[in-house]
Amino acid sequence: MNASDVEVAKPFIKATQTVLSMMAGIDPKPGKPFIKSDKTAHGDVSAVVGLTGQKNGSISISFPKKCAVAIVKNMLGDDVTDIISDAKDAVGEITNMISGQARAGLSEKGLTLQGSTPTIIFGDNHSISHVTSGAIIAIPFESPHGSFTLEFCFE
Repeated sequence: MNASDVEVAKPFIKATQTVLSMMAGIDPKPGKPFIKSDKTAHGDVSAVVGLTGQKNGSISISFPKKCAVAIVKNMLGDDVTDIISDAKDAVGEITNMISGQARAGLSEKGLTLQGSTPTIIFGDNHSISHVTSGAIIAIPFESPHGSFTLEFCFE
């Protein structure tokens, strides 16, 4: 990883912490970013948002079931009716919000991007296909409900 990767990672880290704190009352702690070498998701529920503009790329977040369920319960309180459906919706909504805040942070650095509607992937050992062939930067986060991973990739 080079210095520009670290600079690009900062808005993603800040957006993840802000959105999860605000929406789910969770204070995630980022770990050391690394370059991911495979497509296997580090979780059971993932959302992917395509990015276009000055660069093309994508962002994804993968949560283990336990963490996704905790986020849903924190967001919806006792209104959880269908945990699978609600978890997919919540992970999509959170990923969309993180993407939006990260894009605002990148815009301040001179990189203007638009985001697509999130695609949700659910299941054990699923894979994530980023839309570009660039290096996939993964940022692990720890939370009281387990770890999760944010990834981003640009061409």
